[in-house]
Amino acid sequence: MSIVATASVSDFFEEVVDDALKSRGVNASEGARSYVVALLADLAKPGSPVERTLERPLTLLLDEALKTPERGERFERLRVLGDGVLYSSGFFADHFEARGVDTGYLIGIGRTAYDSAGSLIRTRSSDENKLDIFAELSSGFASFVDVIAEVANATIASGVATSRGLIKLYERWLKTRSDKLADALSSHGFVARPAFAGAAPAADRNPAAPIKGGRVLS
Repeated sequence: MSIVATASVSDFFEEVVDDALKSRGVNASEGARSYVVALLADLAKPGSPVERTLERPLTLLLDEALKTPERGERFERLRVLGDGVLYSSGFFADHFEARGVDTGYLIGIGRTAYDSAGSLIRTRSSDENKLDIFAELSSGFASFVDVIAEVANATIASGVATSRGLIKLYERWLKTRSDKLADALSSHGFVARPAFAGAAPAADRNPAAPIKGGRVLS
C-alpha cells in the first residue's frame, strides 16, 4: 500500500496507526488514536508549525511556552511542542542519536508539554477528565513514540520506488531491525537477517544478502 493508492492521506495513516498500535501492544483510547492520525495527516502537508520544532532548543521552546501570558496561545504552543517532539522522536531518532541527545530528555520534554497543555483545559468533572487525551499522551509518551517509529517504518517501506529509496530502507532496517522493513526488503529481492556470530563466509555475514534472482544494491 502507498499513500497515493489510498482514498486520502488520513485513510493511509488510519491503517498504519492501527497496525502500529497492535504491533507495539499499545492500548490507546479512540481519542488518542484519532489525534495521532490527525497529527500525521497534518504533517504530510507542507507548512505545519510542528515542522519548526527542531529549529530551536527544546528546553527554550518549553520555557517560552510555559511563560506565555495568554492562556489560548500558551495551550497552542505547548500542544505544538508536544506534537513536534512526538513526531520527531519517532521519525528522526537517528538525528537525535547522532547529536548525542538522550531519549529520556526528549520524553521528558514531550510529557511536560502535553501535560501542561492538558492542564489548561481540564475541568473538575471526573467524567470529562477520563477523556483527557493530553494526559494519555503525556503518561504514555514513550509508547506513542514507539508507535510513531513503527509508522515511520511503514511509510518508508511503502514508498520505495527508486534505488535511493531502497538504500534508505536498508539503512533504516540496519538501525531498527524492524520486521516490517525486513519484509519490504524481501519484496525487493533481499533477505534481511542478523549478522552471524563466529567464523562464516562473507556472504553469510551480510545482514541483507540478495536472494536467488534478486537485485543487488548499487
